[in-house]
Amino acid sequence: MKTSIRLFVVLSAVATLLSATQTKTWSVEDFSGFEKSARKGLSLASDGRVALAPLFREIFDTPSVYLWALAEDSKGNVYAGGGGPAGPGARVYAIAPDGKGRTLAQLDDLEVHAIAVDGKDQVYAATSPDGKVYRIAASGKAEVFYDPKAKYIWGMVFDSKGDLFIATGDRGEIHRVSPGGKGSVFYKTAETHARSIAVDAKDNLIVGTEPGGLILRIGSDGSGFVLYQAPKREITAVAVAKDGSIYAAGVGNKQPATSAPTLGLPPSMPVPAPVPAAGPAAPDAPVQVRPMPVQPAPISVAPPSISGGSEVYRINPDGFPHKVWSHAQNIAYTIAFDSDGRALVGAGNKGTLYRLESDLVSTDLLNAPPTQITCIYAGRAGKLYAATGNVGKVYQIGPGLEKEGTIESEAFDAGLFSYWGRLTFRGKVNGGQIGVETRSGNLDRPEKDWSPWSMAATSAEGGRVSSPPARFLQWRARLAASNAGASPVLQSVDAAYLGRNVAPEVREIEITPPNYRFSQPMGPGLPIPANITLPPLGRASRPSPPALGLDSGSASMSFAKGYIGARWAAADENGDTLVYTVQIRGEKESEWKLLKDKVTEKHWTWDSTAFPDGTYLVRVIASDAPSNPIEQTLTGELVSDPFLIDNTPPEISGLAAAPAGEKLKVTWKATDALSAIGKAEISVNGGDWTVVEPTTKLSDSREHEYVVLLPLPPGKEQTVAVRVTDEYDNQAVAKVVVK
Repeated sequence: MKTSIRLFVVLSAVATLLSATQTKTWSVEDFSGFEKSARKGLSLASDGRVALAPLFREIFDTPSVYLWALAEDSKGNVYAGGGGPAGPGARVYAIAPDGKGRTLAQLDDLEVHAIAVDGKDQVYAATSPDGKVYRIAASGKAEVFYDPKAKYIWGMVFDSKGDLFIATGDRGEIHRVSPGGKGSVFYKTAETHARSIAVDAKDNLIVGTEPGGLILRIGSDGSGFVLYQAPKREITAVAVAKDGSIYAAGVGNKQPATSAPTLGLPPSMPVPAPVPAAGPAAPDAPVQVRPMPVQPAPISVAPPSISGGSEVYRINPDGFPHKVWSHAQNIAYTIAFDSDGRALVGAGNKGTLYRLESDLVSTDLLNAPPTQITCIYAGRAGKLYAATGNVGKVYQIGPGLEKEGTIESEAFDAGLFSYWGRLTFRGKVNGGQIGVETRSGNLDRPEKDWSPWSMAATSAEGGRVSSPPARFLQWRARLAASNAGASPVLQSVDAAYLGRNVAPEVREIEITPPNYRFSQPMGPGLPIPANITLPPLGRASRPSPPALGLDSGSASMSFAKGYIGARWAAADENGDTLVYTVQIRGEKESEWKLLKDKVTEKHWTWDSTAFPDGTYLVRVIASDAPSNPIEQTLTGELVSDPFLIDNTPPEISGLAAAPAGEKLKVTWKATDALSAIGKAEISVNGGDWTVVEPTTKLSDSREHEYVVLLPLPPGKEQTVAVRVTDEYDNQAVAKVVVK
């Protein structure tokens, strides 16, 4: 759920104080915040307004898996057609004004995809995938009225003269049939499918196609004009508004042509594979995509995957087309208009009904329990009907609104144990009522182990959340209509909370290499110091060359003889700002001595030459004082492992040198009180220093002996110097003169 967290910082009366309490507010205040909430009987507008949904009442439940078409006669009888790969096959149902429904006719095919009623209340039903038009008498007797010799019939409309126009598939033809049943091809679209059809006030046909996604206007003289080539593949629905504007729904990304529209299949049917580029199917021999009674295709458990979602376009009376709605996942099947002329869009696969309020705002009106709204029909007297798929049912939409509805938020995670403050909401009651209640828990999903729902806050000023302190919080809003049926409007819900202060943690301390410091100051004329880069804390502490740069958690240090330091990792669950106190004591001492207070970085270096050589420990104390009042301030601490301070050079003893034949033999002994001898070097007569190894070969002890044989230089007097360095870069130098 997208929500916003607002911080309200309450400052102390004394401006110089750094501590402050932080109260946070969980705010749900826009479409994305409300969208993932569970709604019942409520609609949600794209501008974030929640209101009562239209009444949505089931009036007939059929045995068909899908219903695809609706129509109404002058007496108020509603007709529904459908079928599907399972169930009783193609059927037409009749629903009387009193709500009693019956099967009017069962036809010899898989499904009915289009129904039309003429001026004499005669019912016509078109079947697929063996496209024929049947005329059905009131008794239910059906006879073939017209055979377009087409595979699919996707839609039918009557014009003002009583001619029937039929949109077909596999050759994309429009047929015109006279009232007497004589018909022929009226227009060829040059597309595979004439997928949807409507008629305007001037008897122009409006046709949507597949796979080119064309929206065509076809005049009564048979002349065609492309109004818009949509970016989508299939125009599943077209509808003409009272002002002459044309609305069209486009779905699916454009791909190589297939033998049937992606959405021509019931959504639980398999999607046909694209025709191979090397050999496309001929128009008169399409790939069989619908299961036939003799050889049914397998049924998929899931709806087909339609990439690209849906878009709705409006073409203004002057011909200007523009997109007015889109959804990345839901698939638009049908478009109709309510009594106020607003466009309604029925979609799947969540059974959603949308209303387009303007070019910028739409409303998610309701969700049908079946997963697709396949057809919306605007009947007489302002009545609206919806047919559904994945359970073939007929619903009436309105008139009027639900009396009551609820919206239940997702569980909000405060991140840690928290105290709840005031709950408020913003909206308009409009004579009705809005009540918001809460519950809390420490389980990440609301279940029986949460607290019970609290008493509802019915005033916008709200009140204290009475749910017990916990990590998670959830609210539920209930909207009730006024006596006159007006809906309240909910715009936002806010809940204040304060996380319980948790002591900070110092999780690790690492002593830095000796003779380096952080942020070494540079003076004019001083040489550029040698730098090292420490790896992230917790990894191998061996310094890396400067050329490797810094990575996450790394730190740079500059050479500074005698300095040593510590760096640490610390965290605070509340996200508080931390300051640190660094203390030191000798391993055998009992009291801590202050090195530095109020350190804001997670490291500190100091001059170790002020301390006698020996073993020491460092303690780092983290405090959340900058973010809390004094009485609520908490600390956490950690003590480092023991480490050495060693600023005393090794001792060189027994240095001697004498000729040995043609060689010069030099011997000496090096000893260090605390650390191992790291390196020994020798120079003769001021020449380059040369590294030498001890008699043990390895420099790994605090005491080593050295025996070095060198070529005997010319001359009677030789000056030999030796240099020994310990692990802490302390050096001792001695010399001897050989005569």
